[in-house]
Amino acid sequence: MLKPSVILGVSAFYHDSAAALLIDGEIVAAAQEERFTRKKHDPAFPVNAIQYVLAEGGVALSDVESVVFYDKPYVKFERLLETYHAFAPIGLRSFLSAIPVWIKEKLFLKKLIRDELKKIEDCKTKLLFPEHHLSHAASAFYPSPYKDAAILTLDGVGEWATTTICHGKNNAISILKELDFPHSLGLLYSAFTYYCGFKVNSGEYKLMGLAPYGNPNDEQTKEFKQKILDYLVDVREDGSFLLNMRYFNYATGLTMTKNRQWKKLFGLAKRESESDLSQDYMNLALAIQQVTEDIVIKLAQTAKQLTNSDYLVMAGGVALNCVANGKLLKAGVFKDIWIQPAAGDAGGALGAALSAWHITKQKERYVNGSGDSMKGSLLGPSFSQSDIQKTIRKFQAPHSFKEDFNQLCEEVAILLDKGLVVGWFQGAMEFGPRALCNRSILGDARKPDMQKKLNLKIKYREGFRPFAPVILEERLSDFFDIKFPSPYMLMVAPVQKKRWAKEPDDFKQLNMYDRLYHCRSDVPAITHVDYSARIQSVNSKINKPFWTLLKAFEEKTNYPILVNTSFNVRGEPIVCTPEDAYRCFMRTEMDVLVLGDYILKKEDQPEWKKEDAWQKEFKLD
Repeated sequence: MLKPSVILGVSAFYHDSAAALLIDGEIVAAAQEERFTRKKHDPAFPVNAIQYVLAEGGVALSDVESVVFYDKPYVKFERLLETYHAFAPIGLRSFLSAIPVWIKEKLFLKKLIRDELKKIEDCKTKLLFPEHHLSHAASAFYPSPYKDAAILTLDGVGEWATTTICHGKNNAISILKELDFPHSLGLLYSAFTYYCGFKVNSGEYKLMGLAPYGNPNDEQTKEFKQKILDYLVDVREDGSFLLNMRYFNYATGLTMTKNRQWKKLFGLAKRESESDLSQDYMNLALAIQQVTEDIVIKLAQTAKQLTNSDYLVMAGGVALNCVANGKLLKAGVFKDIWIQPAAGDAGGALGAALSAWHITKQKERYVNGSGDSMKGSLLGPSFSQSDIQKTIRKFQAPHSFKEDFNQLCEEVAILLDKGLVVGWFQGAMEFGPRALCNRSILGDARKPDMQKKLNLKIKYREGFRPFAPVILEERLSDFFDIKFPSPYMLMVAPVQKKRWAKEPDDFKQLNMYDRLYHCRSDVPAITHVDYSARIQSVNSKINKPFWTLLKAFEEKTNYPILVNTSFNVRGEPIVCTPEDAYRCFMRTEMDVLVLGDYILKKEDQPEWKKEDAWQKEFKLD
């Protein structure tokens, strides 16, 4: 019997470190390091994630044919040196900060990786280093349902490339066009994230969520957009673009923008983190979102012309901009679009492994017969009933056990219908930034106060941020104007107009929170201020347990839809273990926790009643 081919993909040392395992081309397991260490966006070498994927695959490190790192460090170092040389003498402070780290550690990355791997097992495994954007392209094309597709990768920067257009056909990827640093759509968007007072590499979602509060008919919004196009970015008809580096500081500085120039340009100072959000920043967020959408659509049109493919696949951090994705799908440039659910650097680990498999083996792609090969992106750790019982015993947590899962779903549907907030912990953890119904917090989308409750009492985050609906795939068109399933929560589409509520005449003049809490549809908790929603559709073949819950809720209420948000609080990664879930449950005003076949109610928990004990064990930092 032939020994199976085992390939381990790794991303590390920037943000969102991860590991992914292939066995004979099949994606067996993948996970981010942050889920194990509980450090959000953990950049450390993913020792815990590697140990998990190896265990899930039933293999040892010595069984691994090759370990594949997601970019080429020497080429990246070359880019750093050339960039500092081009901007000299500007950037000396950044140079003195960055270069010693590179010389001490990253130039000797092979040794660093081998030393880290020795902590798991001392063995001589081959190391491979594909280019960063090839890893992204591979992560998008190979797991997709398509044998022929245009590939668009968009992020901050890899080695040199920031944007690529590729063509995927059968098991080969050809790079057709490339845009290099410092001209980057990801860094342009991050610059506005920074200037609007949010954290780079994690606050981009907030900027995207803020944009719909901007007024598209306001002269200020139009002026902001025109100034971006006149002074900051020169966009060509083919979607390529050049940034005016006189306004940016990220190439050689320690900040994203040159704040003095931006203030003069926009008449608006950089917003301080956590300060009040004025309409000016909402309009600025909308302006850059519109520019981003225009660029993405133009790039997609060029990709169509170059490849003549019917389908598009996408990866890279900008591919997580689901508003732009929805506009692109609506534009009809391609018949359909598939986006890697772990589109950022975590997904680079998977792409690195896939690129090595197809380049070195020249094998046909692995097909599992149900569309894409991501298995719903449910590729992380799962826990047995015994594991859950141990957690319940540890905390002496009162609970009820449901032997029949259908009965469990019927009871949870009743609790959700009453307006209770439910933590839902089932099966394998999700790979990527989205909770896809195995590590989720759920609420009734019909309740007008549900968004406010989830933001302020459960998630402890900004009240303006929207929540996503999760809906039965077969009822998708009843609620949303979208023609295709959206299983990975990566598309935004309008709520069907028949469900809209009447908008006050002065709606655009209302302040943010009056607009936010206006009941906009019959599913107000998931309807954003522009009547859109970031949709996740659920197929019974991919996630039968959650499909069963949605079906039970539909039978009770005639609404096959719930609010779904990630099972975590602000500043923490999504929960991984049953103990993580119980701690998060106890630290928030969540009402119910479902752990596998067990239902735990907050009102029954002894620590909840004994405030001092609860604060000591579960206090927020």
